[in-house]
Amino acid sequence: MTIDVNISLGDLVAQDPNRARIFEELEIDYCCNGHRSLSEAVTTAGGDLDSVIASLEALAAVPTPAANPTPTENAALAHDIVDTHHAYMWEEMPRLQALVDKVHGVHLDRHPELAEVKAAFDTALAELEPHMTKEERIVFPAISRMEKGGAAGVPSFAEPIAQLRDEHDEVGRLFKELRELTNGYAPPEDACGSYRMMLQGLETMERDLHEHIHKENNILFPRVLELESHVRQG
Repeated sequence: MTIDVNISLGDLVAQDPNRARIFEELEIDYCCNGHRSLSEAVTTAGGDLDSVIASLEALAAVPTPAANPTPTENAALAHDIVDTHHAYMWEEMPRLQALVDKVHGVHLDRHPELAEVKAAFDTALAELEPHMTKEERIVFPAISRMEKGGAAGVPSFAEPIAQLRDEHDEVGRLFKELRELTNGYAPPEDACGSYRMMLQGLETMERDLHEHIHKENNILFPRVLELESHVRQG
């Protein structure tokens, strides 16, 4: 297949979620900045556009495990996000917080960068906990109500979605900082088992957040705003 260099990263990954792996390997942000075109994103990252296109086309030619289909209804997609990504985060955040605290306490004298790692991670969790709670208790139920009964009695989604996007940007920035502070989550030579588990956990959480934010920023939120515009005009 031929890849259009002007298509957005968000649309590329929405068409085939397996493409996210290529962008992860190149450290190209397809979630918070999923609105950028392929050409713009690769050029900004200093990559070779022809090489990236070749990788994307080669991926299409090789059988890969089928990703779970994206629900076509907004409420169903919101439920999928909660059941998949929020559930993972609620379980993983306290486990990883304990590891970060432990590694910080034991290894800080030899790795002073751990002070910044702990600060960035603590800040990220302080953003994520109220963010996900707000989605689960307020925004997602409102999406379901609008989908079932129209926009009557449902506040506009424009402002809350803009705020959620800003919060996504901040969390994305913090995890980019964590990646840089840990040299791409590479364990130092003296890393103990807990240190390695912490780095592995941070990397796994970052990748899950990329997929999580992509589903919201590039699929759910645009669909909700489009539906709201339609039902309010109708």
